[in-house]
Amino acid sequence: MTAVAEIKNLRVEIDGRAVVDGVDLRVLPGTVTALVGASGSGKTTTGLALLGEYPAGALVSGDVRAPDGPVGYVPQHPAAVLNPARRVGALLRDVARAQVRHLPRRERRAALRERVLRALALARLPDAETMLRRYPHQLSGGQQQRVVLAQALLLGAEVVVADEPTTGQDPSTKRGIVEQLAALAREGIAVVLLSHDLDVVRALADEVLVMRDGHVVESAPPERLWRAPRHPWTAELLASGSGATRVEPVSEGAATLEVGPLTARHGRTAVLRLPGLTLRPGACLAVVGRSGSGKTTLGRCLAGLHRHHDGEVLLDGVPLPRSLRDRTRQQLAAVQYVFQDARAAFDEHRPVLHQVARTAVRLRGAAEPDALAEALTTLAALGLAEDLVRRRPGALSGGELQRAALARALLARPRVLICDEITSGLDTVTRKGILDTLAALVRDRGDLSLVLITHDPATAALAGRVVALDAGELVEEEGPARRVMTGA
Repeated sequence: MTAVAEIKNLRVEIDGRAVVDGVDLRVLPGTVTALVGASGSGKTTTGLALLGEYPAGALVSGDVRAPDGPVGYVPQHPAAVLNPARRVGALLRDVARAQVRHLPRRERRAALRERVLRALALARLPDAETMLRRYPHQLSGGQQQRVVLAQALLLGAEVVVADEPTTGQDPSTKRGIVEQLAALAREGIAVVLLSHDLDVVRALADEVLVMRDGHVVESAPPERLWRAPRHPWTAELLASGSGATRVEPVSEGAATLEVGPLTARHGRTAVLRLPGLTLRPGACLAVVGRSGSGKTTLGRCLAGLHRHHDGEVLLDGVPLPRSLRDRTRQQLAAVQYVFQDARAAFDEHRPVLHQVARTAVRLRGAAEPDALAEALTTLAALGLAEDLVRRRPGALSGGELQRAALARALLARPRVLICDEITSGLDTVTRKGILDTLAALVRDRGDLSLVLITHDPATAALAGRVVALDAGELVEEEGPARRVMTGA
């Protein structure tokens, strides 16, 4: 079978460091080729080469043959490619307009609408009419990702590069995305899947390439790879799916955080109704539910990032201002939020290390040399080397930036740490290490409380207490993580 796209001996070098070296990739029509590996292994750089895109200042060698038509791309951080000033309907119509230009003018409007609605349906985005009227910031991370997938579908591309397409998705939506990508392959479209989600890879891929440190260390169909991995790194990657040690709930002591009753709104629409919630020192709470269920809105209300709500949030019995801008330095330090889209949370022009250290200077009054030393220690504990974090955010992968964002929050020495899907962009080995680190922090510090907003059962298993949201309502509390998340 003739390849629709092909990469031979690709090498991409940044600042003297090869982020991809000697990579070969053959993409066949109607197949799914998956690239797996740790954050920073070169998966995204390889995938973006099919679009002719490389990091700024990169030295590139090797051959890349891409199709003549457009290559669809679904990025790991969808907000970065959605214009925040335009409604979803306008964004999708812009893409679809090129597909209907051949029609008579009087037929274009109806055809345009039909194509947009069909793409939304294929991307498993329900209530299309409502979605078309919203702006990107009014969507959850999972909803944003499905809008970007709809854009890729509207392009009519022969190849679609999907970078962590199931990141931030609940199990039901994840199954829908898997079915959709499989449907694309059945239509003859080649799918290049860049993913840490090994369950998705195993279910979907025809061929799997395992990457480490910029090299392909093993490639095989998933059946052979899972049955008999030949490289030690592959074996470690496949064996690291277990969760971290569970943080047991703590019942003693006054509440650190008390919430509600609370009703949050987007405009005039209520998106979250919470009867009440209490978080005690040393506790770990997982908040689970489908994309758009209100999980992130709850976390943003706690952190002062969503001020349009009724009801109080109390820290040590004292009401917190609803807006971040009205909180004191001590209050800002006490409640820290780690975003799902870590790249959007960093200034692209400043080194990561200095942005992490700045938290200790600004919120705790630490001297800059002390803050830099503490930042380096914290980043190293999360698996980020000094030579890497001295670079700007563009030189780091999405998973590496997620760990840097966690380090930045930890430098505030918070009382409450809210983590919004922070393990979704990580491989199984790194994810387990991060969860073990968080569990140790909660156990060792005693006064730290952790809120995990997640779709991942292995991440939710860390929590001693789980609450589930659906359509903005609390539907279940205290249930075991896996049962709450899957409905089993």
